[in-house]
Amino acid sequence: MQTLSENKCFGGIQGVYSHASEACGCDMTFGLFLPEQASEGPVPILWYLSGLTCTHENAMVKAGAQCWAAQHGVALVFPDTSPRGAGVANDDAYDLGQGAGFYVNATEKPWAANYKMWDYVSEELPALVTANFTVDEERQGITGHSMGGHGALTMAMRLPGRFRSVSALAPIANPTQSDWGRKQFTAYLGPDETLWAQHDAALLMRRLGFDGPVLIDQGSKDQFLEQLKPESLAYAMTERRQQGIFRMQSGYDHSYFFVSTFIGDHIAFHAEALYRD
Repeated sequence: MQTLSENKCFGGIQGVYSHASEACGCDMTFGLFLPEQASEGPVPILWYLSGLTCTHENAMVKAGAQCWAAQHGVALVFPDTSPRGAGVANDDAYDLGQGAGFYVNATEKPWAANYKMWDYVSEELPALVTANFTVDEERQGITGHSMGGHGALTMAMRLPGRFRSVSALAPIANPTQSDWGRKQFTAYLGPDETLWAQHDAALLMRRLGFDGPVLIDQGSKDQFLEQLKPESLAYAMTERRQQGIFRMQSGYDHSYFFVSTFIGDHIAFHAEALYRD
């Protein structure tokens, strides 16, 4: 692992690190905020998964999350959204290829060689973070925005016992029925739609649910509501009687202005679950 930068931030350290990824077959970069409380012992981990076109840097710089994480004594991990590099398959469209990994393990050419983002975020990067930083792997939460909200919800439900809490900001909620999903799943996973269901939050909510608290925020003026399909997730949570909160925030769009407005609520939500005995 190579340290690219470390800056003091709200009493803690905001670092950026790179490493050779076996899962993705290329060098990967991630951000990690370690609060001051880590000097006294391991702190809980909150994973933040970003959306389409983002790198590790977008939320790290724009979300304003570090001040809240410092207040609650929570580490923040900001993974990248895809493998990258000259030898990594890509597409001219913004919603496929580099910057659009969709948190799945691709099985189709040319994507299968590098696009193993499920393994990277769920296994390889957690092992690296817990081995090298003062964090408590027994206390983990996960959140994300848009494509990252999709990833956070699907990982939380498919990895029972891993996360104490899950939240999402404007998640892609029903990708098997959306242009943000069908295109990518066809490319990465192939035409068999039965394989797509394990990456659809609304379908997983109906089938599995989550064994802990859930918080969803969605802007009512989000310009991508047709692609996000938040109503599908809200219906699924209601049908399952899932412990959780779904909030439609009046007038907010899909941008980081929306994310930065509500990120404090989300970190407080996770901190309550992560510090509960």
